[in-house]
Amino acid sequence: MAETGASPLPPARSPLFRAEHFVWLTARVLEQRLFTYHFLNGTADPVETALDAYRNDDGGYGHALEPDLRGPVSQPLHTARALRVLDAIGRCAGQRIERVCRYLTTVSTPQGALPAVGPSQRGYPAAPFVPLLDDPPGDLLTTGAVVGLLHRNEVWHAWLFRATDFCWQAVESLERSHPYEIEAAVTFLDSVPDRPRAEAAADRLGRLVREHRLAVLDPDHLDAHPVAPGYAPDEHHFPHDYASSPRSLARAWFTDDEMACSLDFLAAAQQEDGGWPVTWRRWAPTTVTEARPMVTIEALRTLRSHGRAIG
Repeated sequence: MAETGASPLPPARSPLFRAEHFVWLTARVLEQRLFTYHFLNGTADPVETALDAYRNDDGGYGHALEPDLRGPVSQPLHTARALRVLDAIGRCAGQRIERVCRYLTTVSTPQGALPAVGPSQRGYPAAPFVPLLDDPPGDLLTTGAVVGLLHRNEVWHAWLFRATDFCWQAVESLERSHPYEIEAAVTFLDSVPDRPRAEAAADRLGRLVREHRLAVLDPDHLDAHPVAPGYAPDEHHFPHDYASSPRSLARAWFTDDEMACSLDFLAAAQQEDGGWPVTWRRWAPTTVTEARPMVTIEALRTLRSHGRAIG
């Protein structure tokens, strides 16, 4: 069933047409402009302008850019989201990124790692599954994603040296993990300069993913793949979540048939209102409404990247 209350769209319409209708109906200005950039021949400048509304004087980002964290204060999770936007539009460079790196330096642990959320979030609404600690540790979940995006764009900053060392240590010592942490590790490994080391680490992670059943290989038998502790009941992860592009090192983890089955499942997940669903735990109606256009854009980009027709 549609989650917006909107009338269902005719199923004969293309996935892209239906998603466009959904985005204009529900999305924030940022996601409207991202959709236009990716699928309607839009330019990068309007996306940057929309993203600027979330930027703070300290160089970080806040204001619920990541919907599960509300309030104005900068947080590493918001800044990671901002970097994904800038990377997607080819603007992850220049003075803006210099300011971001200065912010990251101020919120890092002595090892150069980023916590997901700092203590300044206290007093503002946040998802109950987001830990709020006075002295939060750095983690691979946030640091790997940020470091990978910066390396992908050939950014060099003093902070990156320690942060890269932290990521290597974290990735190469993983024995047990969960899907979001693996996805952050893949973002790091896909772009870090030492390619032979990255390929070896990715090969080991792929074996871990399969041994611990962290990817659903047969969507018709979801019950054979229990979700990670703390995840929502439907928060399964699939090959396309790890290998959103065929160029990712994670693509080698799955057979052609497994990848095709995963992409079929992703394509079929488009809902009657044209959007894709949020599978993680929901705690406030607004956050779901804001997150679904983001999820929808990424679903379309993943399908297109793997050569699937979207319209």
